[in-house]
Amino acid sequence: MLCRHLSHTRLQARRSCRLLSTQAQDTWNAFTYRPSTPTASSIHGPLSGKHMAVKDNICTADMPTTCSSKMLQEFRPPYDATCVNLLKRAGGTIIGKTNCDEFGMGSLNTHSAFGPVTNPFGRQGPARSAGGSRQTVMNLGWGASLNTHSAFGPVTNPFGRQGPARSAGGSSGGSAAAVAANLCFAALGTDTGGSIRLPAAYCGVVGFKPSYGMISRWGVVSYADSLDCVGILASSVEDVELVYDVLARYDPRDPTSAPEDLRQAAKQKTEARLKTLSDSGRLDGVRIGIPQEYFPQELDSSSLVPFRTLLSSLQSRGAQLVSVSLPNTSYALSAYYVLASAEASSNLARYDGVRFGMRVDVPPSTDLTDAASAYTATRTAGFGREVKKRILLGTYALSADAFENYFLQAHRVRALVRSDFDRVFGKSVLAADGDGHGTVDVLVHPSAIRTAPLLESKTNELDAYVQDVLTVPASLAGLPALSVPCGNGPDGWPVGASVVGQWGFDELVCRVGRECSRE
Repeated sequence: MLCRHLSHTRLQARRSCRLLSTQAQDTWNAFTYRPSTPTASSIHGPLSGKHMAVKDNICTADMPTTCSSKMLQEFRPPYDATCVNLLKRAGGTIIGKTNCDEFGMGSLNTHSAFGPVTNPFGRQGPARSAGGSRQTVMNLGWGASLNTHSAFGPVTNPFGRQGPARSAGGSSGGSAAAVAANLCFAALGTDTGGSIRLPAAYCGVVGFKPSYGMISRWGVVSYADSLDCVGILASSVEDVELVYDVLARYDPRDPTSAPEDLRQAAKQKTEARLKTLSDSGRLDGVRIGIPQEYFPQELDSSSLVPFRTLLSSLQSRGAQLVSVSLPNTSYALSAYYVLASAEASSNLARYDGVRFGMRVDVPPSTDLTDAASAYTATRTAGFGREVKKRILLGTYALSADAFENYFLQAHRVRALVRSDFDRVFGKSVLAADGDGHGTVDVLVHPSAIRTAPLLESKTNELDAYVQDVLTVPASLAGLPALSVPCGNGPDGWPVGASVVGQWGFDELVCRVGRECSRE
């Protein structure tokens, strides 16, 4: 028994060192894994010589895929996700896996087994020591020890030119931070309810969630299948478009991948609209909707100054600003958390220590014929607090007592949210009668209710959930949405503006986003 205990202790120590040692590789804790010498692609293509980072819930054959969870800390996939394979075939070099909220569940990137990601905005100056002489290894999120003579690397002082460290947003915070800190050309993330757009807004970079089904999800660890999208973070809209052109392909291995006929139908409608736009920066004839419901009471009014400046600029270049109403927006956030948690409860049931995931030793007194006890021990140790909470919420929503009042009701709300968008955009090519004309071409609204919050702020847990209130509606409807920086708030931190279009109008969204970023 003693030998078994010592062996288990050594194994856990090795695992802990592996988790901590990756944090010393970058100042912002943006990466969970970085190879010492990334393998450059020998293929000549549009991404040749470009360094790409990949979120740690996207499978890579030559690197671990942990989803920033203890549950998958030893998992190394035998294959590349389709999106990763396409990057390599285009000549891109994968330089590492980026930190994220565990299994993609979070808005501030604080729910990670590797610790939180620090927002690099305005803090790219030389790193300063945190001081100290204690030898204890600690997980502070900025390094793995308190001095400079450690195998895990030094701790970076979290106080810089912008004061205390701030959140990079979640769940794709590591990808946004890697781009903001100029550690890569672009990074892949996933967006379920705002997990690309929110970090992009916080870090002052561009984040794009494409139309649902445009980029293959094959090889992406599932959180909520009907909502998950692979997306792109980069420093400019042009860089996002370059990567998107590589990834937007039909994939027969992904049952949710949009077939070619729908892609072509959407492309034809988009091209007809793009012909009216010039390259001069003018937006004559473009109808931009400003949704009334996207200015909730939670929105920090001081962050609206740069957004209003952007709207004035768009109007001065010929755009027609139209006030529109999406009345079911107020129900979207509640419906999202019911649906996403229900799907997560189902998807994460596979991590039982037998089929997938880590396995912990059960106490000697445990009845080994009772599988539930073994599963409980493994899942309790392997999942973090936030993941457990959402699994329980989702399991309840799927129970007989709550199915009608919660799960089915959330689906009804989702349909209403989608109908709101169809009314202002006109029906999409997904509908049998999808040739109607709407009130506007795109919507423009604030990306987040505030600038990046402090990492150490004692916010109510409900406050963390409400961060997604402006991004969730487009996710429920499966629409393309692009967040671009539009200036800084009074505190000096970035403010993002989002451009949203009808399903399949990804190119139009990026085109208008390009004009927004010129401001």
